[in-house]
Amino acid sequence: MNLELIPGRLSVPSLSALAAFEAAARHGSFTRAAEELSLTQGAVSRQVAHLEKVLGVSLFQRVRKRVSLTPAGSAYAADIRDGLSRLAAATVSAMAFRGAAGVLNLAILPTFGTRWLIPRLPRFIEAHPGITINFATRLVPFDFSREEVDAAIHFGDPVWPGAVLHRLMGEEVVPVAAPSLIARAGIVTAADMLRVPLLQQSTRPRAWANWLEKQGLPPERAMMGPRFEQFAMVSQAAVAGLGLAIVPRFLIEEELRSGALVVPVDRPVTGTEGYYLVYPEAKAGLPAVIAFRDWLLGEFAAAT
Repeated sequence: MNLELIPGRLSVPSLSALAAFEAAARHGSFTRAAEELSLTQGAVSRQVAHLEKVLGVSLFQRVRKRVSLTPAGSAYAADIRDGLSRLAAATVSAMAFRGAAGVLNLAILPTFGTRWLIPRLPRFIEAHPGITINFATRLVPFDFSREEVDAAIHFGDPVWPGAVLHRLMGEEVVPVAAPSLIARAGIVTAADMLRVPLLQQSTRPRAWANWLEKQGLPPERAMMGPRFEQFAMVSQAAVAGLGLAIVPRFLIEEELRSGALVVPVDRPVTGTEGYYLVYPEAKAGLPAVIAFRDWLLGEFAAAT
């Protein structure tokens, strides 16, 4: 292993040395690391010893036949593990280009993905059979430079530094509940709704307050009630009769059609926020991003 310094660049240890160190750190054993990497225990030990010599710090404490990470080793292992994971992901993405149009790593809002996007995805696959889409869940904006993500579906304001945003649609939110709860509580007016629990959605903390204020009702109870992380969860809680939920109408069309949920007071509220397709400026020219962008915008244009 050689760590020569190149002008203008900082060289790094060989991948084999880093892999040996990471495996030994993860297992707490040179022997188990050697078994994983199909090396001898002596080879792993030499890789780690040379790495320590180059770095000038001890990465492991050796007591008899046991090894444990030093504080420096623990910090280095976490960084190396993250770097190796990124290299592995980049390699898989590059391999996916073999005979294909590419890979799109897409971050989605979970309920939007399951209720709206995925049911329509066969049309994209039919039009672009060479593109593979990998899905991840993100509930809030993030730094594209720190994530293995090419594009995202975002709800909020059109603000995302260093990214391109395309507005897809707005939304109207309505209060919904199980028919049995409405009958039991005798809900007829908006004021009657304050007698039952108001189910909360974590990423929309002011949803109830906004709706109540638009109805001229006091918002004191707006944030009181069980809290859920996703719209799918809060909707199912409403179906189960746990309380009233306030959700985007387009996400509960199935429940409204089946009668599992009803809108007791149909006074929808719309806001300035909306759903956006977002991708970093640096990836605006990727064929997979362009294909997905054009298809997605076409889907929304056809629906309006």
